[in-house]
Amino acid sequence: MGIFNFLSKDKKQKLDRGLEKSKENIFGKLSRAIAGKSTIDENDLDNIEEILISSDIGVETTLKIIEKLEEKVAKEKFFNSDELRQILKFEILELLSESTISNDISRQPNTPYVIMVVGVNGVGKTTTIGKLAHYYKQQGKKVVLGAADTFRAAAVDQLVIWAERVGVEIVKQDMGSDPAAVAFDTLQSAVKKNADVVIIDTAGRLHNKVNLMNELTKIKNVMKKVFSDAPHDVMLVLDASTGQNAIEQAKQFTLATEVNSLALTKLDGTAKGGVAIGISDQFKIPIKYIGVGEGMDDLQVFNKEEFVDSFFN
Repeated sequence: MGIFNFLSKDKKQKLDRGLEKSKENIFGKLSRAIAGKSTIDENDLDNIEEILISSDIGVETTLKIIEKLEEKVAKEKFFNSDELRQILKFEILELLSESTISNDISRQPNTPYVIMVVGVNGVGKTTTIGKLAHYYKQQGKKVVLGAADTFRAAAVDQLVIWAERVGVEIVKQDMGSDPAAVAFDTLQSAVKKNADVVIIDTAGRLHNKVNLMNELTKIKNVMKKVFSDAPHDVMLVLDASTGQNAIEQAKQFTLATEVNSLALTKLDGTAKGGVAIGISDQFKIPIKYIGVGEGMDDLQVFNKEEFVDSFFN
C-alpha cells in the first residue's frame, strides 16, 4: 500500500511542478492585480478578464467565467479575494469536460482496443505514443504500434526507436506506402498476436485540409473492415506551449475527423497551461492524458479534480 501512496504522491508533485509556470501566469497576475484590496467589485472585473484572456484560457471561456463573477457582484455588490479563488476554482472545474471514454480497455479475446492518434508534426505525437505504449505495458497489456505516418521517414524511425525502448511490437511498411494499408495490417497482426491495445500513428500534415480529412477518413474506414467499432478512441495530441495555436489546431482536426479525447503535452515547460481549460470547454472534448515531463512515466492520466487542485494550490 505504501508503494502506491508513494507513487501517487510522486505524480502529484510532478503535476504541481509541471503547472508552476502556468499558475504563476494566472494567479501571480491576479494576486498583484488585487493586492491590498479587501473586496473585489465590478471595477476589478475588467482587470480579471484581461488576465484570464492573456493566460491562454481563451476569450469565449473567459467570458463565461466573467459572467459568473458579474452575477456574484450583481447579487452581493462585492466579494473578497478568497471568494474569488473559490469561484474560479468551481467554474474551471465545471468547464473541464468529463471523459466518456473509460481508461479500462479490457476487451474480448482477439479484439484489441484501438487508439488512432492525430496531431500536427512537432507537438510530441510520436513521443506521446511511446509513453502511452509504456503506460499500457506497465499495466500488463500487450501493445502493438502501427507506423501509418508513411510520409516522413523520421516519423517511422522515431516510432521504431520508441517501440524498441518500450519493448513492444511495431508494424511498418516502406516510405510512401498507403497509411490505411499499414493500419489494416497492424490490426490484423494485433489479432494474430492476441494484443490488448493497438496505437496507430498518422500523418501530422498533408497538402491541404481536404487531403487530411480524406486520409483520416480512409484510415478509419479500413480499420472498420477488421473491427466494426474501430477506432475506439481518436486522440488528438496538442502542445500546450503553443497556447492559442493549440486551439486553432483543435478546430482543424475536429473538422477533419471525430476526435474523442485529447492528450496535452509539454505542460511542464510553459506558462500557457490555461489553454487546457479553454480547449476542453470550447470543443467539449475531454483531456485524457497530460505530459508533465520528459521521462517515460511523465504522461499522466488526466484527473480534472487533481488538475484544478494543483492549479489552485
